[in-house]
Amino acid sequence: MIEPTLALQTAIRAALIASPAVTALVPADHIRSGSTRPDKTPAVIMSDGNTANGGHDYRSQRTAWVYLDLHVWTLDAGQDAAKEIVGTVTAALDKPLNFEGCECDHFRVTASRFPRDPDPVYGHGVLSVEALIRWTV
Repeated sequence: MIEPTLALQTAIRAALIASPAVTALVPADHIRSGSTRPDKTPAVIMSDGNTANGGHDYRSQRTAWVYLDLHVWTLDAGQDAAKEIVGTVTAALDKPLNFEGCECDHFRVTASRFPRDPDPVYGHGVLSVEALIRWTV
């Protein structure tokens, strides 16, 4: 298995791209990982995330809690457009995710917030998620 944060990002991206409701609002190539305001909008940018290792058992099974923020960006569409995308993304993630090389024992969207960008032409929403991921070494 790849690093747990990357596994979660991959599973989330696959779920969002598979959702016609999401891709009607955000082109699939604008759904990606990254750390800065995007050049192309609308966009969903997944942060680098954080991993809290949970240890391992006698069978070499590892666990980790993964925390990740998804940043939604719009340009010249306002906060309402960002809120619409966040709602659509939340609905798309309200089902089991497909993971390769590991199992996800827990996944949920924990919060959404809508900070104002210093440049008022940008709409910005942040969706926080958490997952408990388990894999065997």
